[in-house]
Amino acid sequence: MTLHDDAVRVLDGLETATDSQEELRRLYLKHLDEHADGMWRECSDGHVTASSLVIDPVGGRVLLTFHRKLRMWLQMGGHCEPGDATLAGAALREATEESGIPGLRLLGEVPVRLDRHHTPCAWHLDVQYAALAPDGAVEAISDESLDLRWFRYDEVADVADTSVVRLVEATRSRL
Repeated sequence: MTLHDDAVRVLDGLETATDSQEELRRLYLKHLDEHADGMWRECSDGHVTASSLVIDPVGGRVLLTFHRKLRMWLQMGGHCEPGDATLAGAALREATEESGIPGLRLLGEVPVRLDRHHTPCAWHLDVQYAALAPDGAVEAISDESLDLRWFRYDEVADVADTSVVRLVEATRSRL
């Protein structure tokens, strides 16, 4: 099974909670149907990306990265790579690379939500997961970040855009 096939499988089976999430799910599937290269950054019409919100449920906080290029507080994530076998694996790889935290584990294999946003390279059709931080996790800034910082749930709306706030809310509802 290719990463493209896995993305179609994940999106086909995704149960969405709102009309807007269902609309995105259908848009992602249409994109993948029309673009054999729809998983890769080279697809200028947009591409599927994978991200993870790193969460410490015991501490009631999330780890956000101040993205080097976008200059915004965001969850960990980005482009899929040829070595990624699954969307969930890509999301976990991105979270581990960008947070520097070993031992992260996904909060289930099902995405938490979908978010479509325009970036300097193209439209990102982001499939968003949540990753649980192990006890005593210590973050380490990667080349893609200017900063990493833990924020209490109630602080996220003060620093991040609505897509991150929605991801935090959706993740918390799964805990």
